[in-house]
Amino acid sequence: MLSVYKNPVLYYLVVPILLGLWPLLAWSVYLPEAQRRWDQEKDEFKKAQAIMLEILELDPDRLDYADSNNPDREFDYAIVVDRVASQCGIPPTDYKFSSGPIIKSAGQESQSAKVNLKGIDVTTFARFSSTIQLRWGNLQCTRVKLTKKKGLSDVWDADIDFKYYY
Repeated sequence: MLSVYKNPVLYYLVVPILLGLWPLLAWSVYLPEAQRRWDQEKDEFKKAQAIMLEILELDPDRLDYADSNNPDREFDYAIVVDRVASQCGIPPTDYKFSSGPIIKSAGQESQSAKVNLKGIDVTTFARFSSTIQLRWGNLQCTRVKLTKKKGLSDVWDADIDFKYYY
């Protein structure tokens, strides 16, 4: 077996042939596969871009909240609740909120708030609660109490407790 490695034919014929086959292999196998993957990635990007544009058309206000989780931006319940309530079509006379002081415990700061929504339907409540929590990732809903108004269909009072972690 060692005599094969000492034979000059191996180095003068077989090695150059193998080195010549490499570009042929790359051209016939690897290049078409790379082109197929590239076309697939382009198609996926076009589909994703269409979906992103559709989302932007349906909810253009998302751009206003793009940096809502930025720690440089100060969180204020008054601004957040007013903005989300107006987006959901809740008039200022139909909601009240009160917020507590910022509390520091276990090295983390938090602030609690109570929001009372009067005379709303379940769809509006769901939109309000999902929108406010979607926009502010550090805001958690800790308690919800829905009270149905007697004699009216789909008219509710909602008491919601929130906690925001800084």
